[in-house]
Amino acid sequence: MNDIDAIAALQDPVRRRLYEYVAAQGREVGRNEAAEATGVARTLAAHHLDRLAEAGLLDTGSRRLTGRSGPGAGRPAKVYTRARAERAVSLPARDYRTAAELLAEAAEQAGLDAGLCAAARRRGEALRGSAPPCGGLEEAMETLAARGYEPHLEAAGGAEGAEGATAAVVRMRNCPFHAVAERFPPLVCGMNLALLEGLLGTDGPVRARMAARPGECCVVVEAVGEEL
Repeated sequence: MNDIDAIAALQDPVRRRLYEYVAAQGREVGRNEAAEATGVARTLAAHHLDRLAEAGLLDTGSRRLTGRSGPGAGRPAKVYTRARAERAVSLPARDYRTAAELLAEAAEQAGLDAGLCAAARRRGEALRGSAPPCGGLEEAMETLAARGYEPHLEAAGGAEGAEGATAAVVRMRNCPFHAVAERFPPLVCGMNLALLEGLLGTDGPVRARMAARPGECCVVVEAVGEEL
């Protein structure tokens, strides 16, 4: 299925809600959970989830959702996660990715890392404009979400959203520069960090730092001191 057909699959409002829910979890999601979260019947959720998988927007697998194994544990259930493949539509066709890769290759070969980071920091500051440095993690998450990073709050010890736990960092499930970062990780990840430093500020109650983890953006944002 081509990119236009795949993106057109999200036109249905129920299907889009299901896709957005699965994408936001960052883990495997079963049909029952997706149906309950979006307020639709399980059979309808299953139909739309499978359509999203056919369109290449979701990946599927199977596992026992009871947490048990062996006899009596029940049959494995079908589960869904967001597909790693990227989809984009440009009319007429444009190829900005190739241009970005060529520019990144030239910058890397010429040793222009410092200049690129300086330009990225200036761009972040320009995007922030006259606003003061980001005032806390909630504000940072709003800013990052607007830029497509898909931020989520990770509690101390890695238990996301645990009640009563102290929030440690904001991690991001999406890197807007993922395709180029895969080919030129030091260059592009350094650029990304500098961009976020400029966007969020470096003299406020939050800071960005490098903390790469597979499947997520290489940068995290944390509170300085006790500010959240």
